[in-house]
Amino acid sequence: MPELRKDPIIGRWVIIATERARRPDQFSAPAEGPAEGECPFCQGSEEHTPPAILTYPNSTHDRNKLDWKVRVIPSIKPMLKIEGDLGRSGLGIYDMMNGIGAHEVVIETPEHINNIADLSIEQIDNVLDVYIHRITDLSRDNRFKYVLVFKNHGWVAGGGRIKHSRSQLVATPATPKRVKEELAGARRYFDYRERCIFCDLIKQELESKDRLIIDIDGFLAIVPFASRFPFEIWVLPKKHACDFIALDGSSRKDLAKILKIVLLKLKIGLGDPPFNYIIHNAPFRRPKVGYWKTIEEDYHWHIEIMPRLTRVAGFEWGTGFYICPLPPEDAAKFLREVKVEVG
Repeated sequence: MPELRKDPIIGRWVIIATERARRPDQFSAPAEGPAEGECPFCQGSEEHTPPAILTYPNSTHDRNKLDWKVRVIPSIKPMLKIEGDLGRSGLGIYDMMNGIGAHEVVIETPEHINNIADLSIEQIDNVLDVYIHRITDLSRDNRFKYVLVFKNHGWVAGGGRIKHSRSQLVATPATPKRVKEELAGARRYFDYRERCIFCDLIKQELESKDRLIIDIDGFLAIVPFASRFPFEIWVLPKKHACDFIALDGSSRKDLAKILKIVLLKLKIGLGDPPFNYIIHNAPFRRPKVGYWKTIEEDYHWHIEIMPRLTRVAGFEWGTGFYICPLPPEDAAKFLREVKVEVG
């Protein structure tokens, strides 16, 4: 019989469709998109992209510099633009503002490598360091309330036809609704129990181990209890923190290691599926009496990884329910058993 499971943080319901269930090894990556063409992101092709905002390890605006490890450029098709003011206005019951923000592309390697799972731990650490650098820099702009870091890997996940590992950052003048729902759920739990719901979730998952994939070096990866998608993965720090950008160098390298392990497990176990990952981080705290009173105690940053192996259709759009055809416990067991070597 199908199960209804409730996400304990935001209250979203998920249907675990056991009558539609497939074995973990029956999932396969969908067909890729069009032919790739010439890559503008490889080392030596810097003139084919806008001038760099940042190069790592050398901070420079010289787009012709060739000794970079990670390179950040403005998006050529930005969702939001950095120039101008917010221009808040109303039209009757409708609120509007100018499309102000920032949209940047993080080129994660100078080599033509498609999947971040194939980068070294050191290189993934470099990428995480660049995320922190750019979020910190954008936080100084008082027009922005949030920076979303995300990756689209593969054609189906929105990765485009160029198969060169990259991710994106978008700074927004409003806190996204999805983030607000999570913040509100975490605060409600804290107001009632005076504990972080994520910390309680971590404790329970470590005790049961039913949905645990790996527990290593201060981080764990789990398949969430109310998974929206087959093989959905959350990576969480065991030490409570609301800000991803507060990671120190040692913890950042540990995060790079567990990310490599879980993404390699996905690649090897499922044949390199398309996926998205998103860093859920606390918003910027602008001075406002009582507004972020408990956020440092009640919120817990984390990364959500969502393989794109099924499609969202009319029922999901109409109800807000998701249908997952694989019990999370089966997905976690399958991923635990996928052997990887990370060096």
